[in-house]
Amino acid sequence: MFDIRNIQEQVIFGAVNAVSNDETAAKIVYGVNGQAEDNATWVNATMNRLENRFDKSEVKQIRMSCQCGYGMDDKLALLIELVESSSNLEEFASHDKAKAAGLFVSNGELYLQFMFCPCPMLAEVEKLESAAWCHCTIGYSKVLFEKAFGCEVDVELLKSIKMGDSICLQKIIPHDSIWK
Repeated sequence: MFDIRNIQEQVIFGAVNAVSNDETAAKIVYGVNGQAEDNATWVNATMNRLENRFDKSEVKQIRMSCQCGYGMDDKLALLIELVESSSNLEEFASHDKAKAAGLFVSNGELYLQFMFCPCPMLAEVEKLESAAWCHCTIGYSKVLFEKAFGCEVDVELLKSIKMGDSICLQKIIPHDSIWK
């Protein structure tokens, strides 16, 4: 069975441990008392503990490295298909499959939009206290688009449903030309 909580505990522990130590990672993931928390409480409490220990840029880097890869193979196959059947960014985003996936171009820039929160861990979370959790999804998109585009990509979080916005919106910024 797919246990997203267990996966997230492991990846957060590993990401925090990589920049600190086992003790700090355990305190952030499991809390000081190690009390059992439901998923919604755990998500916000873990991000609070993370944000109280590290600065914003460190939190972002830690969370970006926490992406679980959930469903990535299918999404990557779609993006590769779209890249191969396109000659530029506008054409890439104009395919029906691209539009269905939430991709669009505005003023020559690529965006990815969701009408729902794409993170399975947040299903029970009504509202996040900060955007820290969402940086995991940004890390996911970065890995996904870098593989599909064959170049470094930056991803900016512009909107988040779990932060009170009506959509989730990311700006996808390739560093190099995708079509040569």
